[in-house]
Amino acid sequence: MNLRDSAPIELSISAVERDTGIGKDTLRVWERRYGFPTPHRDANGERIYPMVQVEKLRVIKRLMDQGHRPGRIVAQSIEALQHLSRGEATLQSAQGASRVQADDALAIYIPLLQNQEDEALRAHLLKALSQEGLRQFVTHWVAPLTVKVGEAWARGDLAVHQEHLFTECVSQILRQAIAAVPRATKPTGPTVLLTTFPQEAHGLGLLMVESLLTLQGCRCVSLGTQTPVRDIAQAARAYRVDVVGLSFSTNMNPNHIVEGLAELQLLLPEHMAVWVGGQAPVLRRRPMDHVRVLQDLAAIEAAVQAWRQR
Repeated sequence: MNLRDSAPIELSISAVERDTGIGKDTLRVWERRYGFPTPHRDANGERIYPMVQVEKLRVIKRLMDQGHRPGRIVAQSIEALQHLSRGEATLQSAQGASRVQADDALAIYIPLLQNQEDEALRAHLLKALSQEGLRQFVTHWVAPLTVKVGEAWARGDLAVHQEHLFTECVSQILRQAIAAVPRATKPTGPTVLLTTFPQEAHGLGLLMVESLLTLQGCRCVSLGTQTPVRDIAQAARAYRVDVVGLSFSTNMNPNHIVEGLAELQLLLPEHMAVWVGGQAPVLRRRPMDHVRVLQDLAAIEAAVQAWRQR
């Protein structure tokens, strides 16, 4: 069924406050800090909340009344929270159960791509985003699903055009979600320039990183992919960024990575940091001075906090 054929019930922020007992200001803070809830906007630009998110907020409020801290539970899946609320599991085991369920849920996406069911693909992804919030959607859905799609392409189970369809669909959804994240009046930094070297055409990783950085109140300047090294340095100076963030896939030539980073460091002011991430093995095999390697998406938050404390 096409989601546009029905008119789901959505509540205003005042109605959500009355229904759940969670204040308006708290809802806005959670939206900015944890990426959940992710309200839609009505014709007047006011927040409206799908019922599936309201249900999750009710469970969160129940757990808070039991003594759980918002920072530990808001970003968790509804399944994990329901297990925890019923006393069937600790938070750690509930998270494990949630990951198993998420892995099972990911299996439906490959057949959708194989059958060119792009509308259904988009509907499933939007549902996951609505239920989980942006942070959880990126880390527990988009990231592992991107790996699965890449593996399916390598096995010959997906054609190039089907892989490209997936990338374009996810990219559109992430761009819309990033644009909907409330911006702080005074960003706390760092300002991060995001791009790739000329030999790297994969940009989905950049969007995942931008999503998580934006949720933490960072200002992101995205140049897209395949930017020459000298142009990266020129843009970094022009936008007065604090950090240059680069993504490298497994397809990237390791010599190009090492040589490009060495050249970039010569062109950047000393105070500008360089953060790199991705699946390229050379990032973990060969330490580079003054380059921070983010081992995974979870390392982004620690890198931001370390920069702020510095």
